[in-house]
Amino acid sequence: MTGTFWSLVPPIVAIALALITKEVYSSLFIGILIGGAFFALDASSGFTGFFTHVFSDGLIKQLSDSWNVGILVFLVVLGTMVALMNSAGGSAAFGEWAKKHIKSKVDAQVATIFLGILIFIDDYFNCLTVGSVMRPITDKYKVSREKLAYLIDATAAPICIIAPISSWAAAVAGFVSEGENGLALFCKAIPFNFYAFFTIGMLFLIVCLKFDFGPMARFEALVQKTEEKSSVSEKIGRGKVIDLICPILLLIVLCTIGMIYTGGFFASGEEHKNFIDAFANSDASVGLVLGSVAALILTLAFYVPRRVLPFKACMSCIPEGFKAMVPAILILSLAWTLKAMTDSLEATKYVAGLMEKVGSIKVLLPAFIFLVAGFLAFSTGTSWGTFGILIPICIAVFPEASNPLRIISISACMAGAVAGDHCSPISDTTIMASAGAQCDHVNHVSTQLPYVIHIVVVSFVTYLIAGLTQGLGIVASGIISWIFGSVLLVGSLIIRKKIGK
Repeated sequence: MTGTFWSLVPPIVAIALALITKEVYSSLFIGILIGGAFFALDASSGFTGFFTHVFSDGLIKQLSDSWNVGILVFLVVLGTMVALMNSAGGSAAFGEWAKKHIKSKVDAQVATIFLGILIFIDDYFNCLTVGSVMRPITDKYKVSREKLAYLIDATAAPICIIAPISSWAAAVAGFVSEGENGLALFCKAIPFNFYAFFTIGMLFLIVCLKFDFGPMARFEALVQKTEEKSSVSEKIGRGKVIDLICPILLLIVLCTIGMIYTGGFFASGEEHKNFIDAFANSDASVGLVLGSVAALILTLAFYVPRRVLPFKACMSCIPEGFKAMVPAILILSLAWTLKAMTDSLEATKYVAGLMEKVGSIKVLLPAFIFLVAGFLAFSTGTSWGTFGILIPICIAVFPEASNPLRIISISACMAGAVAGDHCSPISDTTIMASAGAQCDHVNHVSTQLPYVIHIVVVSFVTYLIAGLTQGLGIVASGIISWIFGSVLLVGSLIIRKKIGK
């Protein structure tokens, strides 16, 4: 079963069960058990080997991984920050301010999109920050939590994958072979990242056209019949808008500083890196923890002396923040364990083998890479893992730096990985978007899936055009592909609205 299609069965079963049963915890755990059973059968390790692999090599190892622990700490600190801002009254004050400036449901959604675009440093940070800031506003104008989760998710990874200064750019640059500027290659690939650009474009189209389809339309209709939800904790402090804005700015600035610190920006001598290189070499997990903890301490120093919130109330926000993040932490832990089971079955080697077999059909390769990357990221729940597998293959298939297909294929790899990650129930970004919107996770996945599929189809056809026109040169191919894809996206949405589906 190792290194064959069977290696993809555990995540496929977990995803299918989650969508069918609407219950994610047991679905992920069943997928883990299937992966452990397959591994034990191949290794002939019996019942004892099965349990050892699932719990010792799986769950415990994942929860002791330094990167994963850093992300969990970051989650708890961010949850505490949200609880602080709510209890201090900062969120409530912002809600009152927004009532005077945000006048409609469309305005609330557009503001959410713009905030998501502005926070391009990291997708985890994006999901939780945008959710905590905009949830009171979108609730007021009866935007469903499912729609809010989609707006958050669709501006998290897609904006990070086209931002040169982000943790994602650093990850992609790290997968490029030595002797080549990975960040420069990332920047060259940005114009061909059709999925990311089309996703952001579609957000504005569906919001401005006041059009939803699939399960999302049902949830949007349902929320119009309900009373306004209160998403802000009871106001304890006497906070003002600045008591929301200041902590958010502290988070953005200090998390950025934390990331470049881990990349060597503040080092001396030969170890010193410039700003761009520091981002490319950063440890996002550690950097986000350092930045968020520093922001938490400064927020306490900002609140307590001004008597915005009593010190005891501030301390009570720590367990409250932890409790708010428990569902996300549990789903993340199970998703990481499922990924460990898939890795042990060498699913990525199987997919890499498929890629090498179709290398001869080079003009069609970008479109094929897009689909393979999407399927792999959907099955494993990780974009970064997909980058690590497919980007080196793309470079090996197209070794000439001047070959237009090289740039288009690497873009297709990144775009496909984001697409698969965007709709996978076991993706950490998808999980955090649900947490940020305080939306049922399975509802979030099922409502955004038709939107993702729509953009995937448009992007796939656009990559076909890009591959077929690459002989005209990289610029001409890009212009033709962009025109074709944009017309296809707008036209298909207008047709979909007219037929009401």
